[in-house]
Amino acid sequence: MQQLSLLGSAHGVLSEMESHLVCTKPSRRLSSVSSLSSASPLLKKHSVVVKAVPRVCRMQATNTAVEGTQAEGMEKPKETKLWGGRFEKGVTPAVEKFGQSVSYDWKLYKHDLMGSRAHASMLAKQGIMTDEDRDAILKGIDEIEKRIDDGKFNWRADREDVHMNVEAALIELVGEPAKKLHTARSRNDQVVTDVRLWCRDAINNILRRIKYLQVALVQLAIENEGLVVPGYTHLQRAQPLLLQHLLLAFVEMLERDASRLSDCQARLNFSPLGACALAGTGLPIDRHNTAQALGFTAPLRNSVDAVADRDFLIELLSANSIIAIHLSRLAEEWVLWASEEFGFLTPSDAVSTGSSIMPQKKNPDPMELVRGKSARVIGDLTTLLVLCKGLPMAYNRDLQEDKEPLFDSVETINTVLEVTAEFAQNVTFNKERIAKSLPAGHLDATTLADYLVYKGIPFRTSHDIVGKAVAIAVGKRVELQDLSLEELRKINPVFEEDVYTFLGVENSIAKFRSYGSTGAEPVAEQMKYWMDKLAM
Repeated sequence: MQQLSLLGSAHGVLSEMESHLVCTKPSRRLSSVSSLSSASPLLKKHSVVVKAVPRVCRMQATNTAVEGTQAEGMEKPKETKLWGGRFEKGVTPAVEKFGQSVSYDWKLYKHDLMGSRAHASMLAKQGIMTDEDRDAILKGIDEIEKRIDDGKFNWRADREDVHMNVEAALIELVGEPAKKLHTARSRNDQVVTDVRLWCRDAINNILRRIKYLQVALVQLAIENEGLVVPGYTHLQRAQPLLLQHLLLAFVEMLERDASRLSDCQARLNFSPLGACALAGTGLPIDRHNTAQALGFTAPLRNSVDAVADRDFLIELLSANSIIAIHLSRLAEEWVLWASEEFGFLTPSDAVSTGSSIMPQKKNPDPMELVRGKSARVIGDLTTLLVLCKGLPMAYNRDLQEDKEPLFDSVETINTVLEVTAEFAQNVTFNKERIAKSLPAGHLDATTLADYLVYKGIPFRTSHDIVGKAVAIAVGKRVELQDLSLEELRKINPVFEEDVYTFLGVENSIAKFRSYGSTGAEPVAEQMKYWMDKLAM
């Protein structure tokens, strides 16, 4: 039995569709953070909490309707569709197989049941159904939820999707009262309500993982206080940086990612329920009631917009794509640093792999996969953008295709956040190798230009003077700090003995004092900010 992902995605669903699906129990329940080291002190203090997820769904290669087997040579009559009143014939098996979505949208079942509970309660409050019917429906919903949670619910492909599966099962359990549940509701508003609820929870889970990675990076910065590394632009040596400063750059990026997700969550938190197919209803429903019951800010104002638009999904997948790009950049940095050419970073065996042919190899494969999976997340966004482009109003069946890229994007981004945090907790920086590399590249050249500015020389002139000094140092194969005062004064007489307090990477770092710079004091301020914010 294959294991569910962190957010409940079902892997390896059999490709050949048969007449129905069943939920079966996995061999064990998922840990909320299955691959994060349970021994990690970070994990104990900043645990990632994920809601329990349903069991793995698999196709059942039988031709049963709900349970039992069909006698050989006999064909069981097809169940009448809940929407089939005006149809004389059923759809062909190929069309039925092609049109089903329950093989993946079953993940929405918790949120579908939430919406049904709120809708039934509102209908009773408005006098559209009796309290007795409402109570019977709510009891039936509880029983269905228990069956799904216990892996005893039959997911049937001929019932198309999660909504029809739940409704048909409810009618079997409760009878006539259950047929009232779909009053003043369409699958059009029902599905988008479910998806908004699902996305709201998904964002919370991503936010927890972002914070966990931020904590891991800040912890890594704490462990490497004072370590100076070369800073690069254009992949060329530029200026010295404190490693803490570089790591905090990624923490800042992640904070903006979290902010985008929070903004997206606030915008998506409006209820489509009661918009029905597209035009609303003439029945006396209370959409504000259901919106409040489901924790939405308010109902969406326009019923056509409520069922037609998926901008909240595009926004979520856009935010995920930006996260993926940020993590890909971090991954690229660490893959380069782990190479023999750099040698700045060594991943532990716990987060490395070897070669099948070259026994000496130790590869930072998790980071290469993080870099690679960014393409997948961006592809999910592209799929959704193309899906929605040019769709006529209001609801179209094309929108059924929004769920697989949504589920994949969320699952992938959670996985790469988790693995990146795991990697960050299993790397060491090679201080000796880094220290030996610092003299190359004249990283203190810009600080030397600042020295001349202090002496009253315009920066453009200072830039030219330092360029000449660098040329001399390159010719002699020495550092700037190795040039004699006489050599410097031949370039410009303004140089004095105090110039050597500006030269060398340590002196250079000490001269940075602007807000947000890489100097010891500004970086200490940044570290304190993040340690307080992350409650470390």
